[in-house]
Amino acid sequence: MDEKVPGMKSNDALRRVVLLVALLNLGYFGVEFTVALAIGSVSLFADSIDFLEDASVNLLILLALGWSMRARSRVGMALALILLVPGLATLWTAWEKFNSPVPPQPLALMLTGLGALVVNLSCAYMLAAYRHHSGSLTRAAFLSARNDAFANIAIIAAGLVTAFLWRSAWPDLVVGLGIAALNADAAREVWEAAREEHRVAA
Repeated sequence: MDEKVPGMKSNDALRRVVLLVALLNLGYFGVEFTVALAIGSVSLFADSIDFLEDASVNLLILLALGWSMRARSRVGMALALILLVPGLATLWTAWEKFNSPVPPQPLALMLTGLGALVVNLSCAYMLAAYRHHSGSLTRAAFLSARNDAFANIAIIAAGLVTAFLWRSAWPDLVVGLGIAALNADAAREVWEAAREEHRVAA
């Protein structure tokens, strides 16, 4: 039996990693979304939608592996737009929170943020080796997991501030808006990488 060429082996390994990352993100979306609704947290709500977006991104990557550079660049541009979705959802949720500024339950906020951090660090670690593989597609997945880990640290910090320093809805709101800003920057980077691929493929 002929052995697979190294590139095919690399793609097979990437497919396994991307599928696992997609499943982890989808599973924790359910956890975080449920807690966000239960305690009224803007930051957890935004981050839960981000987990759903990450699952979608990785499933799209799984489908697009093996496509031409031009096709990948088009999917990369689409992913850049998808990366903006959590930010828009955050702005809407934040507006609603402004009208009802009740602080979330800090312990639930911290524990859920810690769980999200573990998931995102695991995903970022798995994707790090492939972040330059298949251009803008895997770059989108890696950037999203990396940014989410930073966001999770901020969520934990917001829980600590709410519990011990300032019993207010503002720490949660500020973190939620920060998550929106991180996703906007990731979207810009992915869009630029996809446009460069499209230019090279033209």
